[in-house]
Amino acid sequence: MKIEISIGKQQLKLFGDSGSLLAEYPISTAIIGVGEEKNSYRTPSGAHIIRAKIGEGREINTVFIARRPTGELLTPELAAQHPARDWILTRILWLSGCEVGVNRLGNVDTMQRYIYIHGTPDTEPMGIPYSHGCIRMRNADVVELFDMVPVGTSVLINDD
Repeated sequence: MKIEISIGKQQLKLFGDSGSLLAEYPISTAIIGVGEEKNSYRTPSGAHIIRAKIGEGREINTVFIARRPTGELLTPELAAQHPARDWILTRILWLSGCEVGVNRLGNVDTMQRYIYIHGTPDTEPMGIPYSHGCIRMRNADVVELFDMVPVGTSVLINDD
């Protein structure tokens, strides 16, 4: 299996081992563009793998902070209490770069930057750049993807 993410098209595609297209989803990457540097709030490009899967079996809209469930589910009331929060919901696929000096180690390490594929509130726009660096997905979509891919799945993020 492999995942290909198109920043230009704001689209994630999942391919099977034979190369057949298994699924396609709209996504949202960084509002300020592509970049690998720490604290840049940009989406990194290049070859990655899924290093860890977090949230298996959790309810849709489970709130995560620092990769841990808070015990909360996102509701309109909770969202109103924290209007500026970049919500990480439902599932997390934690990415790790594979290209030393590009997206791995030093000042460009994707994993140390905590870059994920994760769920976001269904009220957030999809198909346009709007995140703080991660790859956001609809909650139902991230659950479906999470259930199909194992740890170690290849993820290519294309800056096209």
